[in-house]
Amino acid sequence: MHFRFADFEIDIAHHELRRAGAIVHIEPQVFDLLVHLVRNRDRIVTKDELVDAIWQGRIISDAALSSRISAARRALGDSGNDQSLIRTLHKRGFRFVGDVDEDSSASAAGAGDQPPSTPAAAHEAAKLVPDAEPLPLPDKPSIAVLPFQNMSRDPDQEYFADGLTEDIITGLSRQRWFFVIARNSTFTYKSQAIDVRDVATQLGVRYVLEGSVRKADNRVRVTSQLIDAANGSHLWADKYDRELADIFALQDDITNRVIGSVGPQILVAEAARVRRKPPQSIDAWDLVMQAVPHMWRMSTQDHGRAQELLQRAIALDAGYAHAHALLGWTYVTMFNLDTRRPIGEFTDRALAAGTTAVMLDDEDPWGHLVVGLGHARRRRPELALQHLSQSIELNPSFALGHAGLGYAMAVGGQPERGLQALDQAHRLSPRDPFLAIYAPIVQYMALFALKRYEETIAVCRATAALHPHHAGAWRLMTVSLGLLGRIDEAREALAHTLTMQPDLSSAHVADNTVYADPADRSRFLEGLRKAGLKD
Repeated sequence: MHFRFADFEIDIAHHELRRAGAIVHIEPQVFDLLVHLVRNRDRIVTKDELVDAIWQGRIISDAALSSRISAARRALGDSGNDQSLIRTLHKRGFRFVGDVDEDSSASAAGAGDQPPSTPAAAHEAAKLVPDAEPLPLPDKPSIAVLPFQNMSRDPDQEYFADGLTEDIITGLSRQRWFFVIARNSTFTYKSQAIDVRDVATQLGVRYVLEGSVRKADNRVRVTSQLIDAANGSHLWADKYDRELADIFALQDDITNRVIGSVGPQILVAEAARVRRKPPQSIDAWDLVMQAVPHMWRMSTQDHGRAQELLQRAIALDAGYAHAHALLGWTYVTMFNLDTRRPIGEFTDRALAAGTTAVMLDDEDPWGHLVVGLGHARRRRPELALQHLSQSIELNPSFALGHAGLGYAMAVGGQPERGLQALDQAHRLSPRDPFLAIYAPIVQYMALFALKRYEETIAVCRATAALHPHHAGAWRLMTVSLGLLGRIDEAREALAHTLTMQPDLSSAHVADNTVYADPADRSRFLEGLRKAGLKD
């Protein structure tokens, strides 16, 4: 089934929107919404009908629906002001008003006078049309994963290479930051000699991931590299040498590690790119990217700036679930930074922002991360583990999700498992800037729960050396020194802690210390009192 209007074509069978024969990148949900409007172009489609058809009756906000309508208009070069193709009828619904030709023949896409249906064919066709324009870049980081090359003589490794590529595509698609080209498009380049810059132009992406697989005896080596096709620079490269024992476990391990490394590298590159953009071109996504580097820095000033940028992004797009989730994350980290406001206030705000994110998009792992950590702060370990486990199920390569799960376990009575979850986070993404600031918190909270006070002090000292205003590290260092009987050092640490948190008291411990086990809270208070804390 094909629908044609203006210079656009909707190919239902291939799930593609094309303009002048070239694929227009559009999210699956937005594509389905557009198809429903076009199919029912002879009448007004109500909001309730769209929700039933696209979201299967799930409760969503008006803002979420509006954001999908806006995305459909952007894909068609339409706008809320022009409404030349998708018209909003106030309090009634929406209607597609373009002139549409419908073709239900199964072979239409392959007919000689029809636009080509694959990127390779589109590229060949574009060579014959001098004024054919390259595909526009989507409004968020876009990446194509090319089929990994089988460098072995063993044809069985072809299946491993293809399976690895498909798993990486699937895993990256789970990361809500990115627009990922589907497998059917990238596999058209299999076994071809190509220039990644040409591929990026043909597919309308900024980043390209390519790699190879080589088998020797009972070992396999996988190499991969991430390229910024705009300038041809290599952003990241790595190799993985493994025993070829359990092929499926091997494939999963390498897939997760590639995804865990690629994601942060793209975020760093995007943050740098957005800083160079002219102010008049800034939109909601760019504001989020501007906020991200401030979230990597442990200071109240930087987190305040991040919150300002994220709130501006939400003002532009109230249905932007990811912006709400990241705003919630800033409140999670402010818990350890700004001790001039009640700690419970940050937890309230984190839960509110995270809950909004989950309501807008239940499949964003960041939203579940923030809600889970909020519940951990409220000493609700079951709810915390539920949401944090969900964040990992949605994206198994989400390193910060594994660290968040480790935190909930550390303060919820399972500190050994908390350290194991943190180890998994480090394996997945050892260079993740979010993990760099959060991992020490998970570690010292777990070590304290295990009564490993010397190690707790070492982690706290290292954290405080990097981030002198990190109140959480100073608090727990004071407690641990007190419990070890190192009273002079404990008093000195307490004096410094009180400069950051003058209202520290036994009431504060009772109300805000996050350990769910009363015995852990009692030890915490005992350490403070030994350090000289007066109520």
